[in-house]
Amino acid sequence: MNETPTDFVRSLQRGLSVIQAFSSEHQRLTLTEVAQITDMTRATARRFLLTLEHLGYVGTEGRYFYLKPRVLQLGYAYLSSLSVAEVAQSHLERLAQHMHESCSASVLDSEDVVYVARAATNRIMAIGLSVGTRLPAYCTSMGRVLLAALPQNELDRYLEVADLNPRTSQTVFTVPQLQQVIDDVRAQGWCAQDQELELGVRSIAVPVHSSNGATIAAVNISAHAARVSMTQLIEEFLPELQQCKVEIERDLIGRL
Repeated sequence: MNETPTDFVRSLQRGLSVIQAFSSEHQRLTLTEVAQITDMTRATARRFLLTLEHLGYVGTEGRYFYLKPRVLQLGYAYLSSLSVAEVAQSHLERLAQHMHESCSASVLDSEDVVYVARAATNRIMAIGLSVGTRLPAYCTSMGRVLLAALPQNELDRYLEVADLNPRTSQTVFTVPQLQQVIDDVRAQGWCAQDQELELGVRSIAVPVHSSNGATIAAVNISAHAARVSMTQLIEEFLPELQQCKVEIERDLIGRL
C-alpha cells in the first residue's frame, strides 16, 4: 500500500472526489448522495459543494446539485497541452470516413485508458464513448498496447493492483494470461481484441510514438463483430491504422 506523501493536500483530494462523484449515470445528486459516494459526512460534503458552487463548477436546483460547463476547463487545460489529441483528431476523422468505422485515441491514466480524441461513425457500444471516457486498460485493445509499453516493474505493479474481472465470457483477466497477451503485443506491435470489453465489439490498436520512440498514446478502430471478422480486422484494418499512426507521428514531430 502506497504511503501518503507528507506534502499531500487532503482537502484538494476530497474536493476533486466531489467532482468525480458526478457521472453520466449520476448527473444530478442530492447532498446525501454526494456524501455517500465520497464517504464524507453531510456537513463536509456540503462545504465542498458550496465552495464549488461559489467557484462556478457546481449548480443547484432544489435538492439537487449538478456540474456546470466550467468543469470542462479542467480537462481542456490538459487536452490543450497534449498536442497528440489535437494532431490525432483530424487523422482519426479521415480514417473513420475511409473505413466507415469509429476510431479513437487514448492515453494511460492509472488503471484506465482515457479517450483524448474520437471520430465516431456509429454507436457500437452500450456506453457512449467520447473524449474523457475512461475504460479499464486490461481488456481494451488500446489499453493493452499502452500496458505493453510499460517497463516490466510498472506492469507488474499494475497487474497487482488493477481490478481484474471478466467483462464478458471472452475476457482474458487472469494475471498469467494477461502477461502472455501483453508479451505478444510487445512482440508484434499491435493488439486485436475480440469482444472482451463488450460482446459484439471488436477492436484493433497500435501505439503512437514520440520523436524519441516513447509510446505516448494509442489509436484504434472498433467494429461490430457481426460485420467485421478478426481476419478482416487484422488483414484489412491494421494496415490502414498503422498508416494513420505514421501520419500522426510525422505531424507530431513537425510541431516540435
